[in-house]
Amino acid sequence: MLHVKYTAAALSLIAFSPLHADVVGNVDVDWLGNDIVVEAVRDPKVKGVTCHVSYFERGLIDRLQKGNWFEDPSNSSISCRQTGPIEIGDIDRSDEGEDVFSARRSIIFKSIRLKRIFDEDNNTLLYISHARDVQNGSAKMSLSTVPLFTAD
Repeated sequence: MLHVKYTAAALSLIAFSPLHADVVGNVDVDWLGNDIVVEAVRDPKVKGVTCHVSYFERGLIDRLQKGNWFEDPSNSSISCRQTGPIEIGDIDRSDEGEDVFSARRSIIFKSIRLKRIFDEDNNTLLYISHARDVQNGSAKMSLSTVPLFTAD
């Protein structure tokens, strides 16, 4: 059972972006081996901001029952906070923002993305976690904000 889970995890690692995420939590949700995984992602261009992303990871029994070995659901949740003094580097300031982190949820087509958008008018960083699929768009998303307070 663990062998297949680690094989799926290894395949996912191959597709990770060069940005690093640390697993900080792993919650068993049922007897089928399904888990909710929580990872900490530090924004590489904004020091002092850490995002925690959670997502569902299917276990071996679930994979055997459903027959879809190489895909996990693309649902995710995110919470980002200031975890130190904030230093903003050279970030994309367009309304499209830029990727902070990406993790594959299938071998080829589906991924979870973490994007940063800078709301300059409100002096706030927006972090959005969303599914990306080559063919089928998804409305599954989660949003977190980090206000940038200035000392007057």
